[in-house]
Amino acid sequence: MQELDFESLEKNLIDVIAESHIKLGYTKSPMGFYYPLESLNSLLGTELSVSEMEEVLEMFRKFAKDTLGKVSCSHNHTRFCILIPAEGMEYVHNTVKDTGFLKEFIEKVQYGNCDIEDIKEVFSRYSGNVRCEEIHNGEFDYLLYFEEGIPDNYRYCIKLEGGHITYHRFMQKDYEALGF
Repeated sequence: MQELDFESLEKNLIDVIAESHIKLGYTKSPMGFYYPLESLNSLLGTELSVSEMEEVLEMFRKFAKDTLGKVSCSHNHTRFCILIPAEGMEYVHNTVKDTGFLKEFIEKVQYGNCDIEDIKEVFSRYSGNVRCEEIHNGEFDYLLYFEEGIPDNYRYCIKLEGGHITYHRFMQKDYEALGF
């Protein structure tokens, strides 16, 4: 069996839970997170089939038990759901401390009457090495990220629509796989 990068999957789940706590508020209720097979393979550094991924996620459940609790996994064709129980939600709430960037960014997008310059300003407060590219793919208008991966290594795809800003946050590998 290939070397499995369970740390990467666990970190991504923790990051997504922390993001949901900022957006929606902390909840100790279980929450499911959906991943296409390709994303799980990317995170784990594998090229597994659906049945092989089922087996690997059973191993991941044991790996993540001390941090995320009794995780459960299911799938519908090539779309997997990883259900994080209440104790995992509480673990993230109690142990993950935001650098300030994600909270400020989300607040700016959700509540601010802002434009791309305002968003770039938020990024620039957290790093002198911010990359901003205008993209013309019909889905997004801008790509922003921290070139050195600090405070995070996600790719933020920004859409300006009718005075509102929406975003999607991708892992670098997933962003590249989308072919934008």
